[in-house]
Amino acid sequence: MFKRYYRSLLLLSLCLVFAESQALAADLVEAGSSEWARPVEKRYNLYQMSPALYRSALPDAEALPLLTRLNIGTVITFLPESDANWLSTPGVKQVQLPYRTNHVDDSDILAALRAIQVAEADGPVLMHCKHGSDRTGLVAAMYRVVVQGWSKEEALNEMTEGGFGNNPHFKDGIRYMIRADIEKLRIALANGDCSTSVFALCSLNSWINSTTTAHHLDPQVDVPGR
Repeated sequence: MFKRYYRSLLLLSLCLVFAESQALAADLVEAGSSEWARPVEKRYNLYQMSPALYRSALPDAEALPLLTRLNIGTVITFLPESDANWLSTPGVKQVQLPYRTNHVDDSDILAALRAIQVAEADGPVLMHCKHGSDRTGLVAAMYRVVVQGWSKEEALNEMTEGGFGNNPHFKDGIRYMIRADIEKLRIALANGDCSTSVFALCSLNSWINSTTTAHHLDPQVDVPGR
């Protein structure tokens, strides 16, 4: 009888442990989703990613009071059109970094991440594209992974399921993220490199400019190929 009582007690203990583990797992899932960008204004697909970073669709002049309330100091657009036609608030910096997700490479992402980091030093930043889903979504996801240390899976889940809208170009961003070498991107971002590859056009231009500058400063500098 004692053995039967002992088995029942052991079974009850195991059930309690299992119940606690399930509750903990549920809490972790809820905590993870709570870290996703939070909605601010539905009209502009405006979300807050962190105390200093927001993402949205293309704003207009009617959004200016809202941006003022949010203390936005810099607006970064990934569109080929300037924000100057709607953004007239004095003191708000404008950064234009146009790109397309179906032609994105590391240099595009590094330029965007570096612009965000520089701008955050001057106050909250808003980044946007036309709909606030694909181009903005990819940069937001890469910011999560490269800067904030999220996993690719976590960032992709937020990008595609965070409520920013469905977009046929998500597949391009997903394809880029799967192939991206995160450690190389982190190193390049920290070193101020424009790309992870020395053969990238921006890297070659940087090398040409540096050797030309060195030659002007010191005529004895030997430039390869001379």
